[in-house]
This record gives sequence, C-alpha cells and structure tokens, in this order.
Amino acid sequence: MTFSSYLSEHWGLLVLLTGILIVLYLDIHLERRMVIRIAVTYGMIFLYSVSDYIETYLSEQAEYTVIRPLLSATDYSLITFILVNIILIVYPMHKLYLYIPAVINAVLCFISVPTGIVFYINEENHFVRGMLGFLTYFVDALYMAYLIYRVFRNKLVQKEDYGIVVFMSVTSVICLVFPLFADGSVQWFNITVAVDLTMYYIFLLQQYTKRDPLTKLLNRQSYYSDTEKYAASVTAVVTIDMDGLKELNDSKGHVAGDTALKALADCFLKASRRGQRVYRIGGDEYIILCIGNLETEVMSLIERIRKEVAKTDYTCSIGYAFRFEGSTIEILYKKADEVLYEEKKEFYLRTGKHR
Repeated sequence: MTFSSYLSEHWGLLVLLTGILIVLYLDIHLERRMVIRIAVTYGMIFLYSVSDYIETYLSEQAEYTVIRPLLSATDYSLITFILVNIILIVYPMHKLYLYIPAVINAVLCFISVPTGIVFYINEENHFVRGMLGFLTYFVDALYMAYLIYRVFRNKLVQKEDYGIVVFMSVTSVICLVFPLFADGSVQWFNITVAVDLTMYYIFLLQQYTKRDPLTKLLNRQSYYSDTEKYAASVTAVVTIDMDGLKELNDSKGHVAGDTALKALADCFLKASRRGQRVYRIGGDEYIILCIGNLETEVMSLIERIRKEVAKTDYTCSIGYAFRFEGSTIEILYKKADEVLYEEKKEFYLRTGKHR
C-alpha cells in the first residue's frame, strides 16, 4: 500500500474532484449553501475513496487488524451520507429528519465493530455479514426510492429533465448492488457518484439558461425554443397578465411586486397538469402552452388558475385561443392576447384604476 498505488487507482477521480472544486469556487450562479453542500459531498467521496482503498488493502492481508472493521463502518456510513446529500442537492430542503436513517445506519455500523450486529471480521480476516448485514443496502434503497418519488412529484421538473435524475438513480443502484455479486466492483461507487454529481451540477447550470430566476418558471428563451419544438403539438395557448403591478410597485416597492409575481407563478404551476408548460416571458406576462390538450382540459386549467389566484391578494387577466385549421402558435398567441386585453379593460373599468 503506497501513495503512488492509490494515485494510479484513483487518478481520474482526483482530477475530477479537483477540477470541480475549482469550478465551484468560481461559481457565480448557485447559492452559497448549495455550493458548500456540493463541495462537502465531493469531500466525502474523497474520504470514501481513501478509506475504501486502505480497507481493501487490509482485506488482502493474512492477519486481522481492528482498523479494518473501523474502516468498513466508515465506508458504509459515508455511502449513506453521500446519498442523503445528493437528495438535498437535487431537492434543497431544510428537513434534517432526512438524516435520521443515515445516522442510525452509522451508529449501528460502528456498534458492529465490537458486536458484529451488521458485520464482523473473523480470525481468518474474512468479512462476514451479521444479523443486520444488509442494513446499509436497505437504507440506501429507501433514499433512492425517496429521490425517485420526489422527481415525479415535482411540478418544476419537465419531462425532458427526468433523464438526468433517472440516470443518476440507475447508475447509483448499479454501483451499490454489483459489489454483492461481482468482485472488484466496490470501487465503482466513488467514481460513479462523483460523475453523477458533476453531471447534475452541469444540469443545474443549464437550468439558469431555461428558467426565470424569480419565479423558477420556464423563461422567454425556453418559450421560443418550445414554440419550434412543439409547433405541431400545441392545441391551445393561454396568456396571463397580472392586474395592477405598476400601481403595486409604485405604492409598496418592487420587492412587493416581486412577491406578487412569485405568488401568481406558484398559482399557475399548481393549476397546471401534464402537457401544460408555464412560462414567464417578461414583467407580469405569463404564457401556458397546452400540448395535446382537449378544449375541456384547457378550460379546466383556466378554472383552476382562477381558484388558486382567488386565494391570494392579487388578480390577473386571462386570455386563451384554441387551435384551428391553418393556425400557428403566433396566431394563437395574438388571439389569446386579444381576449386577455378585453378582460384587462373590464378590470380597469370595474375598479376605476388607471393602467
């Protein structure tokens, strides 16, 4: 066991970790909390690679040493904490209870050093599973299932975005399960998770080009891209405009205006269903492209929007247009905007407010 042999086995991992840490240090997009969480996760991956390397070396020796079970407990604990951090990176939350299974797993693994409840090293220096021998795999499976559950429950995740999280989940499962059946695959975990996390970091940066930073809705650039991508599939266009934004900004300040825009965006997102893509294209203007929706589905969408907005202190005007022979998305947008303008005019007449 030498430093040079560790380098030869983990050179690719070390280059990847060093490079991404430099990029994180220079990052100007992600929140500091997120940058720290990603950096800590990479740090744990590095520690795992060192611990696993030493443990593997000791497993090849004829004599038993107490250091080996301690390293095994460390490995099993780090794997689970790395998965928890990945979940908190993919879905930033302040829910410390997510760490409870990982903490329980770590405590039992270290208790196992003297008791053998999870694993033990016998006199021949062979690894043997105890009564709870598959505890870590069970806890890891729970975390992976929770991650996948959150993916399909998150309305902000678009259909094309599922791929990256599904890829991360599949590759993580493979590198966790294969060591049970294939020798020499234990080292897969660190490099697999490091690559998965790097890909997700790239994915996060990509989101800044697709989403509005205030509301987290798809932005104008995404709208232009999607009008080309879904040109033949859009069956209706819904346009939405907040009422009285200028007056709110003038009387209470732009922070109040931003709060209103965010609140309305949340309403539109809650009201949307499959095939209904919500965009903020600028100021207080929103658009929903309805892809493959029937007219009844679009009208139900508008009804849900009105109900959600009614729960807030704000109002909005809505326009809509359904696909007809020879129509394009541009034509539908103009027709929907005409309907919106009439509703907006009624709002100002009814309230006596000025535009």
